[in-house]
Amino acid sequence: MTSIFKSRNIVIGLILLAILFPFITQNEYFLHVMTLAFIWMIAVYGLNLLAGYTGYLSLAHAGFFAIGAYAFGLLTVKAGLGFWSAFIIAPMITTAVGFLIGLIALRTKEHFFAIYTLCVGYIIYLLVDKWEGLTGGVRGLIGIPAPSNIGPVNLSTPLAQYYFVFAILLLVILVIYRLIHSLTGRTFIAIRNSEDLALSLGISTTKNKLLSFVLSTFFAGIAGTLYACFIRFIGPDIGNINITFDLLTYMIVGGIGTLSGPIVGTLLIVWLSQNLQFLQDYRMLIFGPLLTLMVIFSPGGISGLFSQWYAKRNLKKSAKFTKAEEQV
Repeated sequence: MTSIFKSRNIVIGLILLAILFPFITQNEYFLHVMTLAFIWMIAVYGLNLLAGYTGYLSLAHAGFFAIGAYAFGLLTVKAGLGFWSAFIIAPMITTAVGFLIGLIALRTKEHFFAIYTLCVGYIIYLLVDKWEGLTGGVRGLIGIPAPSNIGPVNLSTPLAQYYFVFAILLLVILVIYRLIHSLTGRTFIAIRNSEDLALSLGISTTKNKLLSFVLSTFFAGIAGTLYACFIRFIGPDIGNINITFDLLTYMIVGGIGTLSGPIVGTLLIVWLSQNLQFLQDYRMLIFGPLLTLMVIFSPGGISGLFSQWYAKRNLKKSAKFTKAEEQV
């Protein structure tokens, strides 16, 4: 019997709920929050591909998110490029930067890799914050264009933007799903489980780690581009290390190395944050212990917890059924 709590089934259920969400609520603020949550999910999927499936924790993810956002903002506001041209080029710029950084970063391993990427992320933040002639510094960039129409389809309304971002999220989930179930995805998992064993089997770990890192930055660039055209104003804070820790929280709470984890964790934390805005100054006092308890008692996150519970339930049922047959 197929478990209803398998990642694929959870994802399908949440996708159906997302499609129906605008019909359930007519509140534009809720649509705004959900659209923003979709953007964070795309970024978390990129982080999860590298950390969850390949076993390398990048703490520069917010930096690449910021590169995507600023690349789009600069191409449209200062270079005068059209929306769709900038929309395609911005993630490519992020990917190119990610490739160059990955060539150096992946010479390190484990906590050294995390420390190196932490430094890279901070350098990116400083460049965005201090290079006023290019980025505007603390003033940021304003006047970023909203999504242009696609033929007769008008993307200027909150509902249209909701489905536009949602469609891109679905595409990202499909790509991730096909990737992790391919030979390349199994190679990533082999590296995560034991890099030395993967090397002994003839797997080019350097090449595959670089591929995972570059794909991770590409998804971060897409998320940053969507954020820029959705919010239409960006400042250096989007490259702050706090954003990386938020994305890590979404991933770990939902379930690191699972297909449904980025969706479950992001939805839970984003909506919990919205309902606890009066405790915004104490959010780390709330989420810190929650994250610690999750790591200790449920390393697989909420998705893993439900999957384990349902597997144990089926195992008990199977044992009872076998015992009843033996008695007969």
